Amino acid sequence: MTAFIGRREFITLLGGAVVAWPLRARAQQSGERLRRIGCLMLYNESDPAGQSRAMAFQEGLEKLGWSIGRNLVIDLHWGIGDAGWIRSATMELLMRSPDLILANGGQAVPPVQQASRSVPIIFIGGSDPVAEGYVQSLGHPGSNSTGFTTLEPSVGAKLLGLLKEIAPHVVRAVLIFNPDNAGSLRLSGAAQAAAQQFDIEVIVVPVQTAQDIEALFTKHAGQPAIGLIVPPDPLINSHRRLIVGLAERHRIPAMYALRAATAEGGLASYGVDVLDLFRKAAVYADRILRGEKPGDLPVQQPTKFELVINLNTAKKLNIEVPLHLQQLADEVIE
Repeated sequence: MTAFIGRREFITLLGGAVVAWPLRARAQQSGERLRRIGCLMLYNESDPAGQSRAMAFQEGLEKLGWSIGRNLVIDLHWGIGDAGWIRSATMELLMRSPDLILANGGQAVPPVQQASRSVPIIFIGGSDPVAEGYVQSLGHPGSNSTGFTTLEPSVGAKLLGLLKEIAPHVVRAVLIFNPDNAGSLRLSGAAQAAAQQFDIEVIVVPVQTAQDIEALFTKHAGQPAIGLIVPPDPLINSHRRLIVGLAERHRIPAMYALRAATAEGGLASYGVDVLDLFRKAAVYADRILRGEKPGDLPVQQPTKFELVINLNTAKKLNIEVPLHLQQLADEVIE
């Protein structure tokens, strides 16, 4: 667990009193009440993509007048695990009596909600929070939760179309997904429904471990004209360097839903601008800390998407990315 202290400085919490005492002292000196936000991040702490999300949240709060140590503490709990691990991590955050919990990842939401019906919760994750039981309705969530969805099912068809446009020779695409992620199931369904439109056969393969991913490449990498689609999912994302490396080794064009994979050598990505959601979550956190109820704040669906293309990887694969896509891209890595 980590508490943000500065833009680049992170302090590991060895014991609550050790770090909390000077923060409380500074808050008392300023005459302001110290508020605490617990963040459950389904990322490994060493992952720069996860750190960028946490920093976007902190910077958003700072712009709204919150200052670490003066009137705010942010406790971060990092890691990837099953529902049991998430429950344990949530209880650790609750032991610090937070004024608010931020849950990053659809799989984190049910355990956090079950752990507390009183502490306000902002979630960043999921695709259909009503169907998934997170809230009563998008407009009026009710209870103690509200948040932002991160997985738009139609992205499945968009990823498939972009793969075909960037690599026209591809006639079949392996779409990997985490079977415990309901949003990924919806995304894969959208991709399968669009397969005929793009003249691509979609092969849906469940994966959860590094061994699953390696076995997938062993089975499919030798097939001609094969491509890969990787949806957004915390568990799969924790293996993204393995996936990017295997795709490069086997010369398989791959479309990702998260920018981090493309920045680390993936061919291209298209998906929700997640940092934008963390900045918006900071606005909701500010409103809740100032007295508004989470159940009165509507759940927001993603409106900002980003296309990133890695031309270095395209060259390695002997792929000529269409100029109009390069011009449309939010970022081109050269």
